[in-house]
Amino acid sequence: MQRSMTRIRTSHVGRLPPPKGSEDMPGRLASAEITDPAVLAAQVTPAIAETVRRQVEVGIDCVGDGEFWTARSLAHYTAHFTGIEARPVTPGLPPTTRHSTRERDEFPDFYGDMDRAGTLFLVPGEKPVPPVTVRVIARGPVKSRGPEAINRQLDTFKAAIERSGATVEEAFVPVLAPGWLDHFIFNEHYTTEEEFLFALADALREEYRAVVAAGFVLQIDDPGLPDWWDMLKPEPTVEAYRKFARLRIDAVNHALVGIPEERVRYHLCWGSWHGPHTHDLPLEHIIDLILEVEAQTYSFEAANVRHEHEWRVWQETKLPAGKMLMPGVVSHATNLVEHPALVADRILRYTAIVGRENVVAGTDCGLGGRVHADLAWAKLGALVEGARLASKSLWL
Repeated sequence: MQRSMTRIRTSHVGRLPPPKGSEDMPGRLASAEITDPAVLAAQVTPAIAETVRRQVEVGIDCVGDGEFWTARSLAHYTAHFTGIEARPVTPGLPPTTRHSTRERDEFPDFYGDMDRAGTLFLVPGEKPVPPVTVRVIARGPVKSRGPEAINRQLDTFKAAIERSGATVEEAFVPVLAPGWLDHFIFNEHYTTEEEFLFALADALREEYRAVVAAGFVLQIDDPGLPDWWDMLKPEPTVEAYRKFARLRIDAVNHALVGIPEERVRYHLCWGSWHGPHTHDLPLEHIIDLILEVEAQTYSFEAANVRHEHEWRVWQETKLPAGKMLMPGVVSHATNLVEHPALVADRILRYTAIVGRENVVAGTDCGLGGRVHADLAWAKLGALVEGARLASKSLWL
């Protein structure tokens, strides 16, 4: 990623609201309903072009395609990988690891009400999400089906940038990490967890390389690194969990072999759902592991009320030479639109620790679907204005 050499640069984590009239597009892409090049050109490219144009108009420096393509569904997985099938959910077997957590055990009424409402985000106007009725299983060797699926996304993004008419300096594409996929795909083929994770890494490597070859910054999405903590029962020791997490770091690095660090940024968060998050693993327990990921830039939650205080952890941790931070300075977890002066203060905390050239201002997580579309764009505006205020202070 480009460094903040003359001002604080801005980006976000990925998911943005689809344009009006295209709200069903992510679901249609997830279900592989839209694959025909003519339909992509007629329907998807214009929607992404509008999303690109709006980001540039707001003032975002490193833009994304809205993350309309990244889904967690059988159709998505089978388009990318071999060895995957589905089975109806049966009592006692959750459809994903996210459906069985210690936090859900502590707040059963809260999560029961959310499940009955069909929501994780409580966004005004959202359509209820139907319950997941199948459990996705790896029953055979998990291998890449080739770059066709990811290239369809990348080619559409390129066409959308051109169609937008906007000047795009830098753009990124998120792809899931191996240790995030295993929240949603259960292993019934490999003898060990390590074999399964490294098979996922091998399958993802081709997609990682395709993103970089297409000229985009590769964002590795890895909420699983911290949030597996709450899905293990009984609660492990921190030492045991660090061994568990290190295996997932090793799998990410295995998938990244041969890709230059400066083309990679690594995003982690504690899950984007609007819940209490009382069981989030403190950053201090895994910060050294995070810095082992062979990426140039690290993106993380730094604005929501459960994690904002953790800026102090970076005072005790030396950022390796050549690395950068992309702290979230606006949050997906509140309808309140952050004041630009507060955003600037958050940015300045990090520049004081690691240097102004090593900070890019970002979001905690994706905004699309997590807050109302109107608020998502207002938050990006506050992000940009806060970066402008911080830059004014830093470059007098």
